[in-house]
Amino acid sequence: MDSAANSAPGPARVAVVTGAASGIGLSIARHLADRGHSLALFDRDGDEVRRAVKEVRADGVRALAYEVDVTDRAAVDTALETAREALGPVEIMVTSAGVDAFAPVTDITAQEWDRVLAVNLTGTFHCVQAVVPDMLAAGWGRIVTISSSSAQSGAPRMAHYVASKGGVIALTKALAFELAPHGITVNTIPPSIIDTPMARQAERDGDHPGIDATAALTPVRRVGTPEDVAAACAFLCSESAGFITGQIIGVNGGWYI
Repeated sequence: MDSAANSAPGPARVAVVTGAASGIGLSIARHLADRGHSLALFDRDGDEVRRAVKEVRADGVRALAYEVDVTDRAAVDTALETAREALGPVEIMVTSAGVDAFAPVTDITAQEWDRVLAVNLTGTFHCVQAVVPDMLAAGWGRIVTISSSSAQSGAPRMAHYVASKGGVIALTKALAFELAPHGITVNTIPPSIIDTPMARQAERDGDHPGIDATAALTPVRRVGTPEDVAAACAFLCSESAGFITGQIIGVNGGWYI
């Protein structure tokens, strides 16, 4: 891809991408494959992540698929151990797994609150914490979390989702400060509206005003694509991004500048 020119060449490393079966996660996996990194793709949809890994392998890189629910720490640890045995220590982690949710604040149940935070925030923590020892041993690491611009702006009927993604931003900043002396950078990308299967489903369900309507209101006059997010993520995972950490890198078409 043309975006490969944006990153200085570096050694091939082992990267884990969560939520990698479709949308933003899959596009990130493709961009990292373009740079020659070996990949472990995690997703709770086993059939789809196995299909995705076949696409990535077509680029000539080593790639493995793992059916993983990021809320299950034991499953995360088991998948990572298997990936290490096959590919080597993990030096790049991208946490793209997430769920959206819509409900008036008065209707959000305790169970739904717990579910959204478990996937979006606790799942991010599980995956990051599990790979940090590899990065500490290497003296090098790149962690990119995928948050949401809604955590910067707020959003109606999404208190649980916004809170979870705000937590991801705060977690990213805390980890960046702690891990920077060890050669590990931690940044977050909070996309605005991105044309993904999840966004299209929200549109069909009536929870989103519409992709096309949003495009007309966006300063660049289009919605984002998964490739837009992936290009920024690939740069943050590169050798060139070693002096960038603790940052909120908005991929939002100009909404929040």
